Amino acid sequence: MNGTTRRRARSWLIGVLVTGLVAVAAGLYWFQPWRLWVDETVQESLPAAASVSQPAAPVTRSTAAQPVAPVEVAAGTLISHEHRTTGTVRVLRAADGSLVLRLEDLATSSGPDVHVWLTDAPVRPGKDGWDVFDDGKYLDAGKLKGNKGNQNYTLPAGTDLAGYTSVSIWCDRFDVSFGAAELTSRPA
Repeated sequence: MNGTTRRRARSWLIGVLVTGLVAVAAGLYWFQPWRLWVDETVQESLPAAASVSQPAAPVTRSTAAQPVAPVEVAAGTLISHEHRTTGTVRVLRAADGSLVLRLEDLATSSGPDVHVWLTDAPVRPGKDGWDVFDDGKYLDAGKLKGNKGNQNYTLPAGTDLAGYTSVSIWCDRFDVSFGAAELTSRPA
């Protein structure tokens, strides 16, 4: 091998190595595989009960301000889609009329850009349910706070639950559901 051939071979090898390193770095950034082994547990308590005063009457122990617990207006059980996902979903209405979406005993995988979505999509088991939640109407309740535990998401004022039938733990980066729950309305 002469000197020119060696330089070309060395240049080619350096180019391949640099390209490979850039590809590995981009892949690590995009997929963030370490998140599969990292758990983040969030333990938020139920939304606080509001005190409601009784109308004008003599104040006694029984007519003093009484806490009013949030009322469950819808609930469902999470099923797995792209990643094993378990837990329950509850939608609670506080005494002031605000709505809170609550995840209880959640267990799923961490991932890049995972959100909690209130949607109008049907919940289908298996791969048939992985990618249906962005096809119709959805409300992004927020970025998933942790992949384990109990967490609350305040829904925007004026949210009409009549148009929503499910909740998805949605990975926005890969457009796939980690898991979802069909919501069943509770009588008022």
